[in-house]
Amino acid sequence: MNTQELAATAHAIVANHRGILAADESTSTIGKRFTSIKLESTEESRRTYREMLFTTPGASEYISGVILYDETLRQKTKGGVPFPAYLSQQGMIPGIKVDTGAKPLAGYPGETVTEGLDGLRERLVEYYKLGARFAKWRAVIDIGSGIPTSYAIDANAHALARYAALCQENGIVPIVEPEVLMDGAHTLERCEEVTNVVLQRVFTHLFDARIVLEGMVLKPNMVISGKKCAQQASAVEVAEATVRTLKRHVPGAVPGIAFLSGGQSPTEATEHLLWTRAAGNRAARLERQPGRVRERPEGAVHPRQAQRLGCGRSVQGLDGKFRGVNFGIESNRPHHRDPQAELRGTQPSGACRPRHGHCARARDRHHGAERHG
Repeated sequence: MNTQELAATAHAIVANHRGILAADESTSTIGKRFTSIKLESTEESRRTYREMLFTTPGASEYISGVILYDETLRQKTKGGVPFPAYLSQQGMIPGIKVDTGAKPLAGYPGETVTEGLDGLRERLVEYYKLGARFAKWRAVIDIGSGIPTSYAIDANAHALARYAALCQENGIVPIVEPEVLMDGAHTLERCEEVTNVVLQRVFTHLFDARIVLEGMVLKPNMVISGKKCAQQASAVEVAEATVRTLKRHVPGAVPGIAFLSGGQSPTEATEHLLWTRAAGNRAARLERQPGRVRERPEGAVHPRQAQRLGCGRSVQGLDGKFRGVNFGIESNRPHHRDPQAELRGTQPSGACRPRHGHCARARDRHHGAERHG
């Protein structure tokens, strides 16, 4: 293990003004999206779509790394250059999704554990040879009546730590992704409570697995109200709860944080990131993975049309603006609101104000997550 190379890669992934592009849709998932625009999902159509994304002029100015699917990692540009090599030449680090998905956790109805550890060491050796320098593993934690349980949290945290250790052993930076889902009717306070417990258990297992914190990236959920919650938290409340939780549980040695959108709309995800960055004036960089934000139906360009235009020329229309997604969020800032002023309590009247007083309800004891939602 070369810890200096791992640290250099991790820092490059979370570089200022850049973010991670998620292009790791499974064959099944991308097939559904192609079906929605009446396009047959074939290896060539998927290759063309991915090439269109990767060859967008100026993409490397905003994209630090690209998460690839196994099939994509092995594909080439129409000029014959392997995608990992092309991305590296453009200054974008190639990555790979390595988990095989969340499966039902035996004996625990409604809960899942992410699988994919079998044969992972051998796959990582191959992925490194193919050019991958970071990997992604997603653990899913749901909130509901009586869940999550301590056992489910620990099962997923343990798997994340084992995955991270295998990655670092093979010179690959692990992106550690414990996602507390925003489905359900839970409140912001309940999400904060569960996220506190999840991060505490994840980092306990990472320490036990002797993970080099300087050579990893954390990709957590934002602390947010459930979709079905009657009282939706404001962007300021989301920002304060998110930053408060991260400060409690993320060691300063971690180079940076790449937020996942977790089912938020493009507007919600962008606004939440804006206010989180305003609230999070801390050493660790806060970045954003724009996988969801680039799914913009307005003015979408059909991949077949993009192929006629030339790969990479139509991403602006298909996937929205790269600016304002990764770091250059100022382009989407509400001009009548000042995040820093509002968080200081000096925002003019009429703007939303943060709530206080629920911090003490978040518990670091992992049995605290087991109460009924």
